[in-house]
Amino acid sequence: MEDAAAKQRPNAGEGKAFYVTTPIYYVNDAPHIGHAYTTVAADVLARWHRQRGESVWFLTGTDEHGQKVMRSAEAKGMRPREWADRLVESAWKPVLDTIEASPDDFIRTTESRHTERVREFWQHLYDAGQVYPGTYEGPYCVSCEEFKIPSELVEGEDGARLCPVHGRPVEMLSETNYFFRLSEYTEKLLDHYEKHPEFIQPESARNEVIAFVKQGLQDLSITRSTFDWGIPVPWDDDHVLYVWIDALLNYVTAAGYRTDPLLFKRLWPADVHLVGKDILRFHAVIWPAMLMAAGLPLPKTVFAHGWLLVGGEKMSKTKLTGIAPSQIVDTFGADALRYYFLRAIQFGSDGSFSWEHLSAVYSSELANGLGNLAARVTAMVGRYFGGVLPAAASVGPAEQAIADKLAETVRVADDAVVGLRFHEALAAIDELVDAVNGYLTEQEPWKVAKDDSPQAQERLATILYTAAEALRGIAVLHHPFMPKATTTLWKQLGAESDLGPIEAQPLTNAGRWGILPPGSVLTKGEPLFPRIEESETS
Repeated sequence: MEDAAAKQRPNAGEGKAFYVTTPIYYVNDAPHIGHAYTTVAADVLARWHRQRGESVWFLTGTDEHGQKVMRSAEAKGMRPREWADRLVESAWKPVLDTIEASPDDFIRTTESRHTERVREFWQHLYDAGQVYPGTYEGPYCVSCEEFKIPSELVEGEDGARLCPVHGRPVEMLSETNYFFRLSEYTEKLLDHYEKHPEFIQPESARNEVIAFVKQGLQDLSITRSTFDWGIPVPWDDDHVLYVWIDALLNYVTAAGYRTDPLLFKRLWPADVHLVGKDILRFHAVIWPAMLMAAGLPLPKTVFAHGWLLVGGEKMSKTKLTGIAPSQIVDTFGADALRYYFLRAIQFGSDGSFSWEHLSAVYSSELANGLGNLAARVTAMVGRYFGGVLPAAASVGPAEQAIADKLAETVRVADDAVVGLRFHEALAAIDELVDAVNGYLTEQEPWKVAKDDSPQAQERLATILYTAAEALRGIAVLHHPFMPKATTTLWKQLGAESDLGPIEAQPLTNAGRWGILPPGSVLTKGEPLFPRIEESETS
C-alpha cells in the first residue's frame, strides 16, 4: 500500500514527538522470532512513552531491494517486486498482529514516497561533490548485503573465505561503481561519539564502533552495476543504488523528508533506532556520515541489541534455526512471547532461547504469578462481597508496605524502560506481584472471612481492596509488555467502566494509591495464562 501510515500523524503544533524505529527487514524470507524480538522491543518502548503522556511515532517496514531479495525471487520463479508484494502481505504485515505490535507507519522501500526521496538525496550529494566514480574489488556477502573487509573473514574447512555472521562463502566482486567519500568523516564521527556518548548504546557497542572508526574509514561503494533490482541512480541509468544506502534513508523518507516539512520537524531527529548488533556499523558509521554530508541532524541514539541464539548459533533461516513467531504464540500466546524475550534476556546482550526455559518462565511468573494473583483476588471479591469491591477500612503497616512498593516499582520500571533495560523493569514488576501474593498468603483473607464480626469484615474488605488496587497498578505497568492479557485483567477489575481504557491510563497515576474506586464490579473470568500441558511444548 502506498503511504502506509493509516493512523493520525503527529500534529505539527505539539512539539517534538518521540520517534522510535526498528530496522527495516529483508523480504528474502518470512520473519522469525529474531525479527519479532526487535519489533516487540520497539512496540513496548512506544507504548510506554505513550502512557507517559508523550506524542509517539513508531516506524517499521521492509527492505525490498538488493541482490539477496532478487535471488530469493528467482529461486521461486518470480519477479522481485512480485515476490516482495506477496511476502509483505502474507508474512511481514500479518506477523505484526501475531505479536500484538502496533506501528504507526509501515514503510516499504519500493514505495514512491521512499524511492523518489532517495534519488533526490543522492543527487544532492553527487552535485555537492560527495560522490565520485571508481572501481571496487573485494569480498561481498550477499546474505549481509555488505562489502567485507578481508581481515574480518574466517577460513572454512576447504580454505574458502567465509562471512563471520552467516558462515557462508563470500563472493569476490570487481565492479566500476560510484563511491561516497566516507573517509572524510572519520574525525567528524569520532568527535560526535565523544560529545554524545548516548549516540551509540550499549557501551560495548559504542566501544566497538569507536575502535573500528579509529582505524580509518575507506570510501564506500554506493552503487551496483551487475544487476538492476534497486533504485536507479539518477545521474547514471547503468547503475542502481547499493541497498544499504537506499534502506537507511527510510527513517527520514517515512518522516516527511522533502515532502512534509512540518511532520519532519515533529519527528526528526529520531530518538531511538533499535538494531541488531550485526548491522550496527551501517547505523552508527555510514548512516550518520550520510546525514552529516546532507546537513541533517543525527538521531539521538542507536541501540544495538544482541542476537537470539538457538543451539548456540544466531537465529537464522539460512542455518535452519529460524523459529516463526506463530510457533510460540499458538501455544503460549503473544503476551508470553513479548514478556519472555524482554524478561529473560538483557537487552543489548546475546540471549539463548529454549522451549524449556520459555515454559518454565511462563509457568512460574505468568501462570503461577500474575495469573494466580488475578484469579485469587477476583474470586474472593466475588465469594465474599458479591463481586463488588469494598472500601478499605483501617490501613495498617502491611497495606502501607504494598502501597509504597507499588510507588517504588513505578519509579524503578520507568527509569529502566526509558533506559532500554526492559529486563530490569519486568523484574521489578514481578517482585511486586510476588509481594502482593505474599501479602495475601500472610493475611489469610479466607480465614478472616469465617469471622462474621464487623471488625473482621472490615479487615477482610481492607485486605481485598489492597490486593485489587495493587493489581490495578500492576496491570498498567504490564500493559506495554502484555497488552492483551492486561486488557482482560483491566475488565476483570471493573476498571474499564470506572477509569476508561487501560491504554489511556497515565503511568504517573499507576503508583498513586486509591485510584480503583470501591464499588467497582470484579469478575473472575478465564485464566489470564492457562496451564499448558508438557506435551504442548514438545
